[in-house]
Amino acid sequence: MKGIVLVTKIELLKPNKSHTKEIINLIKKTKVLDVNSEYLYYLQTIHFKKYCCVAIDKNKVIGFVSGYIIPNNKNNTLFIWQVAVDKNYRGLGLAQKLILKIIHRKSSKNIEFIHTTVSPSNKSSVRVFEKVAQTLKTKIKKNDFLKKNDFTNSHEDEPLYKIGPFNLKEKK
Repeated sequence: MKGIVLVTKIELLKPNKSHTKEIINLIKKTKVLDVNSEYLYYLQTIHFKKYCCVAIDKNKVIGFVSGYIIPNNKNNTLFIWQVAVDKNYRGLGLAQKLILKIIHRKSSKNIEFIHTTVSPSNKSSVRVFEKVAQTLKTKIKKNDFLKKNDFTNSHEDEPLYKIGPFNLKEKK
């Protein structure tokens, strides 16, 4: 039964520098996400770890969400940049759990909105964010953001999805 993984206890943690190489490999394996520089992933695991999350199973990174607080936006909007889950762990709701873990942290107490961009062909990511909005009992809106001709390389449009407002009283 190739491809079936016996799931043990998956931990959802803030990433650290030692996770960087595994995160890059995970991003590459998706064959959907843009692979950014290694340096950028180090910065995410060092400077932006409050708004990123890794899923660890048996000491292996099997999921990653990167995010940051949008500057000059009242510090209330979390931008989710990349979401990656190992293909053997898909269908477990892990992407949604990673995103919700970030917004339930004490460091996220002021977050009222989530913004993200998703290429139109990435329907599974759109469904993840629709589920996040549903879980948070709020709306999701799609707006134009980056168009194909904004990019120098071949790239799809990147519409902006806005989730919110929401208010989570109990932060963990």
